[in-house]
Amino acid sequence: MFRHLLTTIVSASVMCVAPLAHADASHVTTEALHPFTHVAQIPNGADLNSIRFERARLVRVPTAMREGTDTQYCEEALSRDPGGSAFCPSTTADSYVQAYVVTWSFNAPPAPWDETGQTRATFDVVYKLEELSPQTRKALSAGKLSRMEAADYFAVKTSRETVQRAVIDESRSKFCDGSFVEGGWTRNNAACAETIVWKKMALPSDSIAVRVDPVL
Repeated sequence: MFRHLLTTIVSASVMCVAPLAHADASHVTTEALHPFTHVAQIPNGADLNSIRFERARLVRVPTAMREGTDTQYCEEALSRDPGGSAFCPSTTADSYVQAYVVTWSFNAPPAPWDETGQTRATFDVVYKLEELSPQTRKALSAGKLSRMEAADYFAVKTSRETVQRAVIDESRSKFCDGSFVEGGWTRNNAACAETIVWKKMALPSDSIAVRVDPVL
């Protein structure tokens, strides 16, 4: 979600958003966005001691998304081209506010699908202007904040949360002996009937939560 949100973020220069074409007020809805969480998720196995400040950018962040549907326009688009209605309804960003996006980096094993073998990755945390002290805003706007100095302005905390997962209850389940034959599992006793019982357990999450709060 956050990566998708950042695609709508622009630098301090003004970004013009075109109004909804053929907007029908009776079919317009607005959904609030909540980008200021201060928390990012990084892969389990990341080197937590390698987390460091990279850069900060003053941007305009959308705090709401507006969705509009012009029924007549969409029906006409469908009649002209069946694929033309894929853009109905139309969605645009709405209600922008200025904010700081602070980028941090860390070391982690490369993802299985990453052919480049990159071991350095990044994550972003977004702050409202009023969440940062005047001293912090001044340091960020100067663009010369070093990685060592960043520790004076931001507090980094990590935690690995637990999540509820469904696992097999082996004590209450019954399994049949067998073997793989030509790629398929074959039971030694065809009359044996397996019984699988599931239970919920609190297990460590696959990711690590990194919370970066400004030091006031």
